[in-house]
Amino acid sequence: MKTTRYNTNLAGEFWALSALNRLGIEAQLTLGNKKSVDILVVQNATIYTLDVKALADRYDWPADNIRVLDNPNHVYVFLTFEGKITDPQISPSVWIIPSDRLQPFIRRFATRSVVSRSLIRNNGSKYQNNWKYLMKEDS
Repeated sequence: MKTTRYNTNLAGEFWALSALNRLGIEAQLTLGNKKSVDILVVQNATIYTLDVKALADRYDWPADNIRVLDNPNHVYVFLTFEGKITDPQISPSVWIIPSDRLQPFIRRFATRSVVSRSLIRNNGSKYQNNWKYLMKEDS
């Protein structure tokens, strides 16, 4: 079975939505094809906007459409199925990074920009599976 980029993005969005709901976090999926907000979260009287970036394999995340905002309530969920997207028993690796803390993980090249998987794996351990960020009133 071959997965497409569209399938991977949907799988990532629904996986993140499921994780949030399992934690008791009020979360709603937004609809549309080209959007910068995939999930809305209302928690402790704060609204968070989540942009889910999902990969089927172990690559850097394309970052040409990523905006680094000075806004801790716009959050990126970086998710990779580690090359096992067709196995529904495997959970992805996930990092939850507020937009205002994303810059150190971005690498710019002549023709493209990426969020570096190796930088996140090596320097982003505090963001790995950090769903608690969305559960706190003060972050």
